[in-house]
Amino acid sequence: MFFRRTPRPAPAAELSDAELLRRYHAQGDVHDLGTLYERHMALVLAVSRRYLRDEADAQDAVMQVFEELVDKLRRHAVDNFPAWLQTTARNHCLMVLRARQRAGPAAGGALVVHFPDAAGMESAAARHLVADDPAEAEQHEQQLQQLEHTLAELPPGQRQCLELFYLEKKSYREVATLTGLDLNAVKSHLQNGKRNLRRLLQASASDASP
Repeated sequence: MFFRRTPRPAPAAELSDAELLRRYHAQGDVHDLGTLYERHMALVLAVSRRYLRDEADAQDAVMQVFEELVDKLRRHAVDNFPAWLQTTARNHCLMVLRARQRAGPAAGGALVVHFPDAAGMESAAARHLVADDPAEAEQHEQQLQQLEHTLAELPPGQRQCLELFYLEKKSYREVATLTGLDLNAVKSHLQNGKRNLRRLLQASASDASP
């Protein structure tokens, strides 16, 4: 009588991102998730530094994002992990900044968003500024929400390229590396994304007019 040995699972380090995602989604082994996260942790740290502007806060955000993934990736299937992770890290940082804004200057200052107008996207960057005027803080929050809503309406490729190039200050080549696109595709996404963003902003401003 012959007994068939149960094949041993492949070491996590030998699996691709997609394979690790599928195995974690199916089995929930945090070791697989840890291996996957380590491959892209530098991206999360870069995003966190860009938004939070403090190294200790950025390091904390890296750990907090990982804790979010433990649950999220058990419930959701993800196709493009680096792009999804970049968006998840950005959203986490924005929530941190909103919490600071609600807490007031003592918690580190309010968030001011230079909202992109029809002249260009270059001014769409988040920074800290003490805001004592509640009306001004409310306006900043509304601007942030409108920016997020408008970007979310863009096709995924355009949105990701705009965020990386203008918000994260990545070069064309860095955007290409992070997205897996070639340079021509990156430039096309940026051009089309800016045009579509301008159109959406103008439509939003028109709808808001009395």
